[in-house]
Amino acid sequence: MSMSTSHIDDLVESEADTLIATLPAPVEDIDLNDPSLYLNRELTWLGFNSRVLHEAQDPRNPLLERVKFLAIVSNNLDEFYMKRIGGLKQQIAASVHTQSLDGRTPGQQLKECQSVVRTLQTEQRRIYIALMDELSDHDIQIVLCADLPVADRERLREHFRANIFPMLTPLAMDPAHPFPFISNLTLNLLVTLRYPGGNEIYMARVKVPVNKDVSRRLISIGDTQTYVTLEDLMVNNLDMLFPGMEFVSCALFRVTRNAIVEPDVEAATDLLEMIESELRERHFAPIVRLEIQPGMEPIHRGMLAAELGLNEEQDVIEVEGMMAMCDLFEIASIDIPELRDKPHRPVDHPLLANDRRNIFHIIRENGPILLQHPYQPFSTSVERFLRTAAEDPKVLAIKMTLYRTSGGAILDSLIEAAHNGKQVAVLVELKARFDEAANIGWARRLEGEGIHVNYGVMGLKTHSKLIFVVRRDYAQLRRYYHIGTGNYHPGTAKLYTDLGMLGCDEDIGQDLTELFNYLTGYSPPPSYRKLLVAPYNLKRAIIDKINREIEHHAHDGSGLIQMKMNALEDAEITRALYKAGRAGVQIDLIIRDTCRLRPGLPGISENAHVISIVGRFLEHARVMYFHNGGEDEYFIGSADMMGRNLDSRVEVHAPVEDLELRQELRLMLDVQFADTRTAWDMDSNGHYTQRVPEDEHARSSQETLISLAEKRLAAAVNHKEKKIRSRLLSHFQWRLHNKGLQ
Repeated sequence: MSMSTSHIDDLVESEADTLIATLPAPVEDIDLNDPSLYLNRELTWLGFNSRVLHEAQDPRNPLLERVKFLAIVSNNLDEFYMKRIGGLKQQIAASVHTQSLDGRTPGQQLKECQSVVRTLQTEQRRIYIALMDELSDHDIQIVLCADLPVADRERLREHFRANIFPMLTPLAMDPAHPFPFISNLTLNLLVTLRYPGGNEIYMARVKVPVNKDVSRRLISIGDTQTYVTLEDLMVNNLDMLFPGMEFVSCALFRVTRNAIVEPDVEAATDLLEMIESELRERHFAPIVRLEIQPGMEPIHRGMLAAELGLNEEQDVIEVEGMMAMCDLFEIASIDIPELRDKPHRPVDHPLLANDRRNIFHIIRENGPILLQHPYQPFSTSVERFLRTAAEDPKVLAIKMTLYRTSGGAILDSLIEAAHNGKQVAVLVELKARFDEAANIGWARRLEGEGIHVNYGVMGLKTHSKLIFVVRRDYAQLRRYYHIGTGNYHPGTAKLYTDLGMLGCDEDIGQDLTELFNYLTGYSPPPSYRKLLVAPYNLKRAIIDKINREIEHHAHDGSGLIQMKMNALEDAEITRALYKAGRAGVQIDLIIRDTCRLRPGLPGISENAHVISIVGRFLEHARVMYFHNGGEDEYFIGSADMMGRNLDSRVEVHAPVEDLELRQELRLMLDVQFADTRTAWDMDSNGHYTQRVPEDEHARSSQETLISLAEKRLAAAVNHKEKKIRSRLLSHFQWRLHNKGLQ
């Protein structure tokens, strides 16, 4: 029996059945601008989260991994409110009535999104209760202070006195004390109290000081894996904060603020200052959601909604059970191997393993190298490439784009390169959502070390993943590069599936030279030899290649397009794919979350198939394949098929021309399309059904790719050992022959 998320998806696309019934007919007259052909961006993204939530209840996943998925959904929904709900609210406030591609106004989208989120959260709480029951069987539990033995309560009270109490600042709320500022995503206690024997009620807010370094949300009792929440500990020790007072009520609440704010362009003198201004404004941005504990007095609920400028009916959500389940990462990280996935240890790329030569020599002699993360380590490939560039005296210049990073080895290598007298230029994207503060810090640190720091082209985010190295090889300059699909972030390289290519192709090197000149200077956007670059030629090239498949299919029936991406949102690309589908071209898509296209529509997308893969790693790679009449074309790069990526960002896709590398990509795609363990099939209404393998021990595509990486390395090592043994044997026989002993 197949597993489905229809209980969520029915709400996600509640209008789909009606829309499909009203499709224009006959097929020849179909208008590809008809809203009924397109799914909603926000709702399909929420549908992705229902698939992630399914992983939290799937018994095939280890228990602590299921807790991790529960925390991921909570974190994702927080960001959804900050970005997407915040954006819709801004449009409504500005009286925007323009319909989306799928025919919904901002108000309609907001209403449907809020309905789906509530359903998701109801399901989330149900799964939470079930997981807590299972965790208790392994002596992992979250309990109430009031249910603990006296001795444990006394120890916790002493912990509160020593470690929590000094950080607390109760803020009164009365005519003499204005309503306090409430920080984004913080937990707060609304306390009502009175003097003994008095009738007048007083009100105070106390922030719950969750801090990963000082006061975690979950506090363990001794050396056990029994926990109490920080807010519960505070509630049970309020008498320290308000000595001698009587407590009438105490309720937990949490606010979510809009992350989309307009920076003060006129007040800022440069881009760095403008982004810093935006961060300050975001701290005080309008509130888009209020979460409250059930049982809060209606008068208090109404007061909070009014003070925070919210619609009590639409924007106030009662949260039963644990609020802010993202803190369950603390439980998910408990080190109990039998309750977690088998540890994954990446294996080196066969060409880089056990070869300590200069990596530029390896690239030059062997041709381009395709990297697959996290199956192959970031440290022995990308970090090695950059570290070697910093140390190699023949390297003259390093240029790089940084969208998100954690610093560490990446920044250390750039700084070392500058200290070694190399020309180093780094383009830091200051507008990377939620990483602005970190990127400002990295930019200032790099500038302080004498590195040329640039912030890109005005009006465009630079989302491309590029390292460009100029090296003197013999009597000429040679250009080396890394082009990737993921950020230069060692942490996410262990958790996200991404691709990268190391190479020294002359045409690509020339393209990168001109691209970086444009990014750091005032050169006009160039035409490119091989690279597809947004916002200049990438979208046009993709549409042209889709149209070329239509021509090939008309000629010999060979039309085939395969794409792997995070999201398909762009209207023009979706229309081009529909056009190809109507012409009979086979279209196979692996799309992680947002998808506008509806597969399986009669006469339109009967030959289109869409799958989504949800596994232990976040699918993040972007690949494009065009059959091209037998002259196969593969591209990897940084762009999803979204309007913002193709029209408002600097993105780079590079051709993969080497035969062996194309075979590796073909194998990866084939493995993922054949996945029966973690793949979900989308139907024409936008509903997803998870595939169920006939063999209960079937491996996921990610597990298969782990195994393939290990086998490639083992085969390479075995081949190398055989060559060494053969050389040694030949050398030994030669020596015997020379001595006249043979």
